[in-house]
Amino acid sequence: MKPKSKAKKPIASLSLDLDNIWSYLKNQGAPGWESFPSYLDIAVPRFLEILEQWNLKITVFIVGQDAALEKNRQAIQAIANAGHEIGNHSFYHDPWLHLYSENEIEEEVAQAEEHIKRVTYQHPVGFRGPGYSFSPAVLKVLARRGYEYDASTFPTILGPVARAYYLMTCKLSKEERKKREALFGSFKDGLQPLNPYQWHMGKDRLTEIPVTTMPIFKVPIHFSYIMYLTRFSSGLALFYLRIALWLCKLTRTQPSLLLHPTDFLSQEDVPELSFFPGMDVPTYKKLAVVNKSLEMITNQFNVLTVGQHAKSVAGVRQLPVLVPQKR
Repeated sequence: MKPKSKAKKPIASLSLDLDNIWSYLKNQGAPGWESFPSYLDIAVPRFLEILEQWNLKITVFIVGQDAALEKNRQAIQAIANAGHEIGNHSFYHDPWLHLYSENEIEEEVAQAEEHIKRVTYQHPVGFRGPGYSFSPAVLKVLARRGYEYDASTFPTILGPVARAYYLMTCKLSKEERKKREALFGSFKDGLQPLNPYQWHMGKDRLTEIPVTTMPIFKVPIHFSYIMYLTRFSSGLALFYLRIALWLCKLTRTQPSLLLHPTDFLSQEDVPELSFFPGMDVPTYKKLAVVNKSLEMITNQFNVLTVGQHAKSVAGVRQLPVLVPQKR
C-alpha cells in the first residue's frame, strides 16, 4: 500500500521551547541559576541533527535572556542557520507573566525581540508565554507589536495537578509561592478549543495555535509527558502517543506538538536537573523514543512550523473568534 502523499496528509505543527538550565533552577527555587548555566551547547546540536534526519523545519521559541549572553550565541545562531522559525519565549521566562502590567509585558516582549533579532537575524512574529502564561494584556501587547500568532494556551484538565506537584517539590518562600498560585491554569482551561482560533480584542485580532492535548480527554501529549511515561515503558509511551494522534485525526484536530531540550537530555548530561520528571530516563532511550515519535507523526501528518500553521488556517477558513478573559 502506497503511503499518502504529503499534500493529502492533514496538517500538524511542531515547536520546541528552548528553556535552559537556569530557568528550571529558578522556578524550582534551587541555587545557582543567577549565573545562567546553559546546556544549549549539548542540546541544540543534538536536536538539530535529529530534525535534519527527518527533514523537519519547526518553530523554536527562544528566551531573550539566553540570546543576550555571548556564550549562547553560536548555539542559537545554528538554529536559525538550519532554517527553523524563531519565536519569542519572553525575556526572563517568568511563568507568572500574566500577572505583569501591560507596560511590564511590553518591556519583556520588546527586550526579548531585540536580542533574538540581533543573534538570529529573524524578527519573531510568534509568541509563547513561559509556563503557558497568557492574559488579555499579553495578547494586546502582541497584537500592537505586529505579532501574527500566539501559541500559549494549553487546554488541559491537569493544570491544577501539575501545580500541586510543582508547589510540593519546589523550594520557595511564601512570597514566591504566591506568585505561582495561578501556574498552569485551572480545570476550566480544559474547556478551551484544541483547534486554532482568533482572539478578538476590539479592533485587534490574533491567531491562537493551542499546544495540543489529547482530544476528548484533554490530558497532555507533549514530548516531556511522553518521556515521563517512558520511565515505565517505551512501548506504553508510544502507544499513548499513537492513541492521541488517532484521536486527533478522528476529531479533525490539527495537532501542534511541543518539544523541550530536556527531551534530548538526561541527568547523565545535566545532573543539576535530576529533580525534573523524566530526567532519570537514559539519553539513548529518550532519543530512540523521539525518533520513533517523529516517525509516527511525519507518516500521518504534513508537519509545518507554527507560523506556517497559523498562515494556513487563516487563509483557508473563517476561524472561531474568542474574547480573552482574565485567568
